[in-house]
Amino acid sequence: MAPTIAPVQTSSDFPASTTVVIIGGGIIGLTAALALSERDIPVVVLEKGHIAGEQSSRNLGWIRKTSRHREDVPLALAADRLWAGMAERVGNDVGYRRSGIMFLARTAEQLAVHEAWLKSVDSLSLDSQLLGAREIDSLVPGGRGKWAGGIYTASDGRAEPTLASSAIAKAAMAKGAVIVENCAVRTLSMSGGEVSGVVTEKGEIRCDQALLAGGLWSRRFLGNLGVSLPTLPLISSVFRTAPMEGPTEIAVGGPDFSFRKHKGGGFIVTQRGALDAPLMLDHLLIGSRYLGALRSQRHLLRISLGKHFLRDLALPRRWRAGKRSPFERVRTMDPEANNRINDEARRNLAAAWPAFERATMEASWAGMIDITPDSNPVIGAVPGVPGLSIASGFSGHGFGTSPAAGQLAADLLSGAEPIIDPTPYRFERF
Repeated sequence: MAPTIAPVQTSSDFPASTTVVIIGGGIIGLTAALALSERDIPVVVLEKGHIAGEQSSRNLGWIRKTSRHREDVPLALAADRLWAGMAERVGNDVGYRRSGIMFLARTAEQLAVHEAWLKSVDSLSLDSQLLGAREIDSLVPGGRGKWAGGIYTASDGRAEPTLASSAIAKAAMAKGAVIVENCAVRTLSMSGGEVSGVVTEKGEIRCDQALLAGGLWSRRFLGNLGVSLPTLPLISSVFRTAPMEGPTEIAVGGPDFSFRKHKGGGFIVTQRGALDAPLMLDHLLIGSRYLGALRSQRHLLRISLGKHFLRDLALPRRWRAGKRSPFERVRTMDPEANNRINDEARRNLAAAWPAFERATMEASWAGMIDITPDSNPVIGAVPGVPGLSIASGFSGHGFGTSPAAGQLAADLLSGAEPIIDPTPYRFERF
């Protein structure tokens, strides 16, 4: 069962017009709405299901700079600053803890990857450092793994996905944002070649600009407009243990497991070396763009052809504004957790830290992630559709960078000085 977020009372009103409509009530759309409402810019967030119902509540909660692409690190640094002040900003706990993140290497080859990354970001003055086996044992005691080394960033941290989106949504509404759930956006209204509104299942809302923050649904929404956004799905399975004593507050990622402390006293655990990769029609359409990533990451993927292919095929790729859209047919993408992968994670973790031999699984779930060819998101204007911007394709990294990503989207929409250089995230790079 998927995690349940702290409850939020959203709007029952349906506004006729606004300045900006945000399509998608995940954490990216919500942080953008908060940034806009703080600037007194009228904004309406439209969510086809419930806010944060998909990956925004199902992710691991890690907030990291470690192992991000060099061009993506400035966004992560900006997010660090914003996360640190988020509880005060929104007036509620978001579970943020600056507790550090560590990645482990079993082999010299795996350690060389961390060394190469650290060298690539040398000019950015991060606090990341390479560790030896003795230092790992000191920071995360009680282990019996044989580690070639690792990399540790003390300024990395975590927050709670079940708290953060709710707190941000409430703060945005307190500033004037309107959030409407169970309201799918079918398509855009255009006037004079520019966006003039959005057409929803409940009617039209006029607006000056629209921001598409639809996560894995953004590709299908844009496809109906004749725009191709290259994203493919992966499924991550996760479980949470019952409350237990653990070895550290540091989030730890091994080659085939990861764990981090949860606010309830247990740990969030996943198998870092295994992701389900269900084949879809899109693999035939755009799969060639991912050949480089496939060559380097094939060992992580559990490729299958089955029910996800058939379900995806049953959803239309073209529809008219007056017809029921795919977003009304599937309000929430809710893949089943892969129990085999979760069991692997538990065994692998217990073999490395015996304290987890006594762990009991309290809950498990899965989330579907939208992956771009370079694993970086797309943030900015959509070519050929004046008035439409996008913030999607976060490739499993969206929660950690969400405060800065949402602000960057708001900056670009409002013409403000962008929080960081948006060039790495331009749609046109594809």
